[in-house]
Amino acid sequence: MSGVLTEPSPPQSAAARPAKPAARAAKPWWSKWRVWLRALHRDIGYLAVGLTLVYALSGLAVNHISDWDPNYVNYAREVALEGPLPDDDQAAAALVMAAAGVSGTPTDVYRVSGTELEVLFDRETLYADTTKGVVAIEGQRPRWLLRIANWLHLNRGKQAWTYFADAYAVFLLYLAISGMFMIKGRNGLFGRGAVLVLIGLLAPLLYVHFSGGPGASG
Repeated sequence: MSGVLTEPSPPQSAAARPAKPAARAAKPWWSKWRVWLRALHRDIGYLAVGLTLVYALSGLAVNHISDWDPNYVNYAREVALEGPLPDDDQAAAALVMAAAGVSGTPTDVYRVSGTELEVLFDRETLYADTTKGVVAIEGQRPRWLLRIANWLHLNRGKQAWTYFADAYAVFLLYLAISGMFMIKGRNGLFGRGAVLVLIGLLAPLLYVHFSGGPGASG
């Protein structure tokens, strides 16, 4: 603020100006393979969610088939039955069905004796006994969702479903293989990832070795 005026410095010549950094050359699309790998891994993972739930639930259910029926729930109940059974089997079956509150067409009607009658359906049987005055009802009902999952898992849908099952198997192969190359560095395939892959491979190999494999008895 001394009042002394200073002249502005003259503009620099083009030669004196600092050179701008050269623009980086665009990389070819294939050099970004890891980006494409992750994107495809992500999208296939989303597509596989539904089928993974089906196969995982069914796998858990079928693994314990010796402990329970993964497809049906067994039930039993009794209702009162009044009066003697008519001599005609169809009339007797109708009386028993009315007492049990069951409709439909039975697959068979079997008269055990003058006081006992069995009315059979596909997954339900009515046992009538007039000496006891009861109708015993025994049957099975499908497990919600699990029976459908098992039907798909075991390929009961035949040829049409085979294409979906094959596609899902290919998806799983891609997810497993691409997952090994998604991360680089010490947490990738040539670091921590290699140890985890080795553990995953050893688990079935060691089990087969110590259990004796398919040829072992029991």
